[in-house]
Amino acid sequence: MIIQPIKNIIITGSSGKPISLDIFLPANIKPSPVVIYAHGFNGFKDWGNFDLVAEKFAMQGFVFVKFNFSHNGTIPANPETFVDLEAFGNNNYSKQLEDLRLVTDWVCDPGNIYHEFIDTNQLNLAGHSMGGGIAILFAARDKRIKKLMTWASISECKTPWGSWSAPAMQEWKATGVQYYTNGRTRQQLPLYYQLYEDYVQNEDQFNIEHAIKSLDIPILVCHGTLDTAVPFESALALKRWQPAATLFTVESDHVFGRSHPWHDTVLPEAMEAVVEASLQFMKTQRID
Repeated sequence: MIIQPIKNIIITGSSGKPISLDIFLPANIKPSPVVIYAHGFNGFKDWGNFDLVAEKFAMQGFVFVKFNFSHNGTIPANPETFVDLEAFGNNNYSKQLEDLRLVTDWVCDPGNIYHEFIDTNQLNLAGHSMGGGIAILFAARDKRIKKLMTWASISECKTPWGSWSAPAMQEWKATGVQYYTNGRTRQQLPLYYQLYEDYVQNEDQFNIEHAIKSLDIPILVCHGTLDTAVPFESALALKRWQPAATLFTVESDHVFGRSHPWHDTVLPEAMEAVVEASLQFMKTQRID
């Protein structure tokens, strides 16, 4: 089966910044269900060779769309490198929700040259970590979304300051910036205080508990029991708030055994298990 990947399509995102996206098309030209994937904080669409994940979905008859948030710090010419630190510092939840809406609108646009592959009545979301939280919030406000999958999702919109001390928060407000160390590149990435201000101004809209409680669509919550970045308790909270959700666990870390760069041609065992569970979930009650 030949999968058709189209990489680094550019559309306009929040505040006019570009969004770079990939679309993986199944071999058969017919309207097919779509999975839109949102990456996490300090991440990007290709982290850990995510093409392998996209290919698995396309091989099972799904259109898979993954994208870089407009303010994630990458640029179209360097989609895997944090070079636009000003954009990174000005990222926030409002901009990411707007980006996800714009990507969803692009997918649904009848003028989209890939429209013959897309069934707009079967739009589904997947999100990792912070992207999982964004996916929950977006699904609660956009009725076009029919199914939701979260992978190591946050349960509150306080990334990354949720564990900061009171003095650190006071310093952030006073100076207007704190710096986050990228564990892989050791870059000092700026986080402007506007991120917190955006949260305070929209706290009700960014309430993941309220959002997931309001959903009446199928939900799959996947989480690693050894996750130290977003503790497993976050998954238990999501399940508690939405008992109808399916909880799938693996004995793994926050990224399900992946790393970046990922040079292997197969996924690690934990990520493979998450993908297989997600595909089974997606195939349930699927309309062909």
